[in-house]
Amino acid sequence: MAEDRGAVVQIPIEHVCPETVETRFADRIVVQHTEHEFHISFYEVERPVLLGTAKERNTGLQSIESVKAVCVAHVVVAAGRMPDMVQALRDNLDHYLARVAQPEE
Repeated sequence: MAEDRGAVVQIPIEHVCPETVETRFADRIVVQHTEHEFHISFYEVERPVLLGTAKERNTGLQSIESVKAVCVAHVVVAAGRMPDMVQALRDNLDHYLARVAQPEE
């Protein structure tokens, strides 16, 4: 029986997000790359709680040397897949901006 090595079979991919996947807020992103992959780290800045009068809050603010940005996710993407990812982000951003820029009727 001869085998057809040139045949391409396309199998649909079903995207599933399990309920156990935690959703986190990220307000900082760091992107690094190697020859073969991109490392994308998402961070959430821990903002300090400042209470009291305006003067007390200002004093507390002056005493802060730094704030922590905690990594909430780290994703590695193959370099060959990055153009698709960038295009998907562009398309979604364009769609978002078009929707937001339109005044409500």
